[in-house]
Amino acid sequence: MVVGSQARILYSDQSGRMALAVAFNTAVANGILKAPVVISRDHHDVSGTDSPFRETSNIFDGSAFCADMAVQNVIGDSFRGATWIALHNGGGVGWGEVINGGFGLVLDGSADAEARARNMLAWDVSNGVARRSWSGNKNAEDTIRRTMAQNDRLKVTLPYDIQDKSLLNEVLGE
Repeated sequence: MVVGSQARILYSDQSGRMALAVAFNTAVANGILKAPVVISRDHHDVSGTDSPFRETSNIFDGSAFCADMAVQNVIGDSFRGATWIALHNGGGVGWGEVINGGFGLVLDGSADAEARARNMLAWDVSNGVARRSWSGNKNAEDTIRRTMAQNDRLKVTLPYDIQDKSLLNEVLGE
């Protein structure tokens, strides 16, 4: 199910988002676009939403009830070049049901804007994919492994699968 306009948040993977940002920035630098461009993301994305009630959650271990991902996302975006960040509540499912993190990034045609776009967008997506891999989402684990192979600066602690499932019952006293 798709909520909202697909163009609204550029439904694309990490490399696609970086390529689009670089293309917008280059268009500004070359005068094709006459003013800076702002790209942004609100709550409807891989890293920005912590809620068990959103279709974007894909958190399988029950930890979608905490707000770690959205908070880590906006703080990480701020340190990696976002022009502004937002941490807010609501996000389509109602107050108290979700914590959201978002960003805005001004692309002014400069080399600095391109570097910030590459750095911040890589974090913005990888943060959410890594979080989902830790919760047991196999597709997310496969994706973060591929992303680390493509980016030697990205280091994500991968989850360890329990070989003997009865150990959980023993440890938890069940």
